[in-house]
Amino acid sequence: MAGVTIYEVAARAGVSIKSVSRVLNGEANVSEALKKKVEAAVAELGYRRSLSARSLAGSASSIIAALVDAKLTIEHWRSGRGNDYLSRLELGLLIECRQADHHLMVELVDYDAPTLRQDLSSLLSAIRPQGVVLTPPNSDNDVVLEVLDAMAVPYARIGPETAPDRGIRIRMDDAGAAEQITGHLLDLGHVDLAYISGPAAYSASRLRRVGFETALRRRGLATRPEWVAEGQFTFGSGLEAAERLLAAPHRPTAIFAANDDMALGVLQAAAAAGLSVPRDLSVAGFDDTPSALFSTPPLTTIRHPVAEMAAAAAQRLVPLLKSRLDPGEGLEETTVPHALIIRGSTAPPAKPLA
Repeated sequence: MAGVTIYEVAARAGVSIKSVSRVLNGEANVSEALKKKVEAAVAELGYRRSLSARSLAGSASSIIAALVDAKLTIEHWRSGRGNDYLSRLELGLLIECRQADHHLMVELVDYDAPTLRQDLSSLLSAIRPQGVVLTPPNSDNDVVLEVLDAMAVPYARIGPETAPDRGIRIRMDDAGAAEQITGHLLDLGHVDLAYISGPAAYSASRLRRVGFETALRRRGLATRPEWVAEGQFTFGSGLEAAERLLAAPHRPTAIFAANDDMALGVLQAAAAAGLSVPRDLSVAGFDDTPSALFSTPPLTTIRHPVAEMAAAAAQRLVPLLKSRLDPGEGLEETTVPHALIIRGSTAPPAKPLA
């Protein structure tokens, strides 16, 4: 039946609207008899909750809000290359939110805006989410965490590095993954390795560099500062960084870029310089985006489990919302496994001509 309201559900069940709201919101201390009455009425009438249904009696909405980095998201959109990270994040969250009968809302947050505190407070007051999922770099932003704590909004943090006592934490082993893929290049025989990092605001950038340097150090090799460049997790920044690295009198034989978009920029720079990949230069990335599979050659990379991390964040967050537990409870960290994907962009270094 179309257009069924909560008032009709209450009338069919023979209970108050507030009682219906309590059942639908999954509140504690609801009797089994009341729950069965309301659920039976919902099923009979084909009722579906609107976004405002949980606003009754002053409760929060059924919205779970995901806060993502405005600058990087807009940059990817303007480049026309899409945003695989955001797509996978949304997929992982949407599936879990749908199963939990919650609505997902994705909001852009400019983490370094001088008005961040006011902007975020206004946003949360307007949409009144029941819970929030934070993505990097918002996951480690003190202002964002302070606003959420002050407004008593439960939250899950994807990829956090700081504040282990705040919010649900979902992460992957960025340092371990970077060490693993660097080890793959070393196992192939490369000793002249370069690294292109992401922006400093992202903890993943630092952790992946830690992994890169750890792998070198364990093989008795030193990091060469002239072969470390900072990118912005964008194709253009990877292209520019690779052009500088490859123009040096003594160029590296392999480049590890901290995400696939930058690694694709390296592939283009190599082609423009007349270098064959992987014969003249091995290239490795991080993320395992669709472009990594269809590039020429296909890209060796780390599979970043973004959708699985997002799903885990929602799986951990939803029970917290329904049980009305203190936000400080159940904060053990969840680590989602990654995988090394070896494709055609890496090979042993070419032997020098006799």
